[in-house]
Amino acid sequence: MQLLQTSGDILNIVKAAVYLFVGIFFAVFIYYLSMMMRQIFLATKEMRERIHKVDSLITAIKEKIEHSASYLLLIGEGVKKLAELALKYWEKDKEKKGKSKI
Repeated sequence: MQLLQTSGDILNIVKAAVYLFVGIFFAVFIYYLSMMMRQIFLATKEMRERIHKVDSLITAIKEKIEHSASYLLLIGEGVKKLAELALKYWEKDKEKKGKSKI
């Protein structure tokens, strides 16, 4: 019982080795392809999260500006009233000083 009796036996052994090599090559290729796809997926997921954070930040800033814009009128009126009260106080203070000198 010899392993290699004809040249066909050598051909079959070489074919088996080539099929094994091709199978291993495709297995490694598919593994690396899947790892690359996983990295692309993770990078895309991270970018989506960052874009979502930026979008929520912009939305929050927009809302704060909109809400503060409605209060600017009230703040302006309050400052105007304070200025009027201060002016009246200073005028009364001047009148008191003017009367006390006489």
